[in-house]
Amino acid sequence: MALPDALRLQVHSVVGEGDSAPTLRFQRLMNFVIDNHGLGMTYQDDATYTVTEAYTKRRANCLTFTLLVLALAKEVGLEAYPQEVGETLSWREVDGTVYRDNHINAGVRIGGHRFTIDPAADMVLLPRPPVVVSHERLLAHFYNNVAVDRLQEGQMEGALRDMATALALDPGYATLWSNAGVMYLHNGDVVAAEDAYAHALDLDPTDASALFNMVQLMRRTHDGRETEYRQRLSRVEQRDPLQQYLQALDFERTGNFSRAIASVRRAIQLKQDEHRFYDLLARLYQRVGDYTRARSALASAQALSSGETKQKYRAERARLQATYTR
Repeated sequence: MALPDALRLQVHSVVGEGDSAPTLRFQRLMNFVIDNHGLGMTYQDDATYTVTEAYTKRRANCLTFTLLVLALAKEVGLEAYPQEVGETLSWREVDGTVYRDNHINAGVRIGGHRFTIDPAADMVLLPRPPVVVSHERLLAHFYNNVAVDRLQEGQMEGALRDMATALALDPGYATLWSNAGVMYLHNGDVVAAEDAYAHALDLDPTDASALFNMVQLMRRTHDGRETEYRQRLSRVEQRDPLQQYLQALDFERTGNFSRAIASVRRAIQLKQDEHRFYDLLARLYQRVGDYTRARSALASAQALSSGETKQKYRAERARLQATYTR
């Protein structure tokens, strides 16, 4: 989080000019970070950088953007802190490993008001408000991200070293232990992987990722406890709209559209105000030829969205109307 000298001079030059009221300093700081006349930072999902690297490349993901905002806010005398949202709907699959992302953003307190700064707010489903976390948790996220990057690049030794740093920074965070277990398994250490998953579940018995990983490990090793962990995972998934949504996507990929529809309807039952759930439901109804329900789902998605997203749903409804009535 160290600021390069050039960046330190630049932020003082821009933010230090004019009225010194905290609210105006905050506005000038945000303009400096975002505007092309300042840093012109752009969002990039895989850009896990230090502050110096972000300054050089002018790119940052949510974690690096948070590091940058916190460092700059501290430099100009504003009170800023890291915030975390647990698992989101952002996920990807690489070489058979599913990565489900957590989300970090920055908060700033000015008097009795709190502001959240999040460059990816429109791109990532945030199922609950962010909570303030420690700087140790923030840096643990950083080393976890770097470890995952090294794992994908085949740098196992570096991945294990960075994951060890993350665990040392925040040993009570279940997600880190689940991720560590994945790395141990990639390194061929089945015993260490099981121990890591078990420790994650000791810290958080409802951690869906740790339960999923444990089920997969039990299946791989033909362990009779697979049924127990699968039942525990099923109970967690039934209460988690995000898991139901991911389950629906999985069923869609395999062509099981009826199961996919059931899963996304369960997601909607658990969280009724997420337009992306209705969007998926509309797509699934189209796949089975039920255009009436598809249009109804798109109407709900449209009602819950705004801006260009709302226009997209409106256009899709119009297309379906024309197709259905032809």
